[in-house]
Amino acid sequence: MKFSAVDFTPALVTSLKNYDRKKFVADLMSGIIVGIVAMPLAIAFGIASGVSPQQGLITAIIGGVIVSLLGGSTVQIGGPTGAFIVIVYGIIQTYGLEGLAIATAMAGVMLLLMGVFRLGSIIRFIPYPIVVGFTGGIAVTIFTTQVEDFLGMHLENVPSDFLSRWWAYLGNLASVNVPTLVVGAVTLAIIILTPKISKRVPGSLVAILVVTAGVYLLRRFFSLEGVETIGDRFVITPELKAPEGFKINMEVINSLLSPAFTIAMLGAIESLLSATVADGVTGDRHNSNTELVAQGAANIVSPLFGGIPVTGAIARTMTNINNGGRTPVAGIIHAVVLLLILLLLAPLAVHIPMSCLAAILIMVAYNMSGWRTIRSMSRNRSAEVAVLWVTLLLTVVFNLNIAIEIGLLLAVILFLRRVTENVHVSVFRKELDLEGGDRQVSTLAEDHLTLAKGVEVYEIDGPFFFGVANKFDEQMRILGDKSLVRILRMRNVPFIDTTGLHNLEIFLASSAREGIEVILSGVNEKVYDSLEKGGIAKFIKQENICGNIREAVALANSIAERSADAVKA
Repeated sequence: MKFSAVDFTPALVTSLKNYDRKKFVADLMSGIIVGIVAMPLAIAFGIASGVSPQQGLITAIIGGVIVSLLGGSTVQIGGPTGAFIVIVYGIIQTYGLEGLAIATAMAGVMLLLMGVFRLGSIIRFIPYPIVVGFTGGIAVTIFTTQVEDFLGMHLENVPSDFLSRWWAYLGNLASVNVPTLVVGAVTLAIIILTPKISKRVPGSLVAILVVTAGVYLLRRFFSLEGVETIGDRFVITPELKAPEGFKINMEVINSLLSPAFTIAMLGAIESLLSATVADGVTGDRHNSNTELVAQGAANIVSPLFGGIPVTGAIARTMTNINNGGRTPVAGIIHAVVLLLILLLLAPLAVHIPMSCLAAILIMVAYNMSGWRTIRSMSRNRSAEVAVLWVTLLLTVVFNLNIAIEIGLLLAVILFLRRVTENVHVSVFRKELDLEGGDRQVSTLAEDHLTLAKGVEVYEIDGPFFFGVANKFDEQMRILGDKSLVRILRMRNVPFIDTTGLHNLEIFLASSAREGIEVILSGVNEKVYDSLEKGGIAKFIKQENICGNIREAVALANSIAERSADAVKA
């Protein structure tokens, strides 16, 4: 299923070519384990995002199936993740559940287009400090949102912004419910201690089973009060509802464009990061464009069933790998297990304490915070560290929309700065020192070329794009005596953009007005094609476009000498 125009090759198609019973057994066991592990996380992410636990499960089911069917990674597990809690909660508060559904579908379309236009590899080049800043800020925000349930405060009208929320917490410490706090603390202890006993059994699953059973028995036989459970706040129906559409128009699209873009970018970053991490463990190589198409499809379908945004889940993907899953079949089985849990065991989920889920999310926040990485990177005084902290603080203090937009802007600025710093425009007069690349033109040639009086060589080392166009202009202004011939040595110019073409056109036109000949040297096919399409070739004689610097200097010296003879005559 591969098209020449679209880079779309689902990993499932290639995985099934040599599929056998041994691989199926491994995928079956892994899929069952991942499905069980995903159950409490899906419920917790759903509730923390401001929707019902049932919607969290539906998202994991729909996302898990589509990402595994269409994705470009053999082991990626799709579903709701902690990274989306902040943005989803904010969208619901502002636009309601229907607004969230539309924004999610719009994000799906954006992700789909990113994959179709082969932007997967570009997304992966977002600077690491920005990714660390995003995840660190999201972790702090997730922790902040779970404090109320962890402590059992039951506050009314809790502020949504970070500083005001913590001020409200500090002002209501007297309302902390001790039994609820104990339940949360016991949950944390079990999650932390379980890996010391067995790393194959997830601590969150053990905690949710033990704590839920304990609270149920205490409530039933010892009249324990004050510990709120899922059933006290939500109703879970054991069914998968039929898909429903939603009303959409240009006004709605315009208002939701920004949050939809945030969902799309965050989904792309997290999914491809998860797939890359998985590649490092399995030795496989995912198709980033196919993965984006799959994530787009999942986010278009998920809201039709009442789900929230879907992305690749690093923790569940690693659980899949560690338990032997090696093909997308494991991801499909994980979704089937979740569906069976929803249909058969949903009534039992109402007994899970809210503080237990809060503790699970606090551990999720701790694990995704990357505090060790932040501490290590902060020891270096550089612009990248500043970008990390700016992104983190914007995420925490303001919102993820602003952080994503400014973070991406900072990424572009960092990239341009790095590229521009490594692009040089050199000027040569009287003599040109040949470098290794031109010595291959003739083994008998000397290492230096003599430039006749009035001949200048401008060598551009790097891409001729808008970020370095000003450098070229500056060099043009720093001219001594008026030259007769100018050689643009472009052997190290891999491409030229529209701004570069515009500056080159101005340069050629001004040189023509001043009676100065211009010669181009070492133009590669890609750059020459851009010159022709941009209409630049008509400003320069065909014979003045030379294949190498020796031809260009010989032609320039000849022109300069003829001009000098003409002046003498």
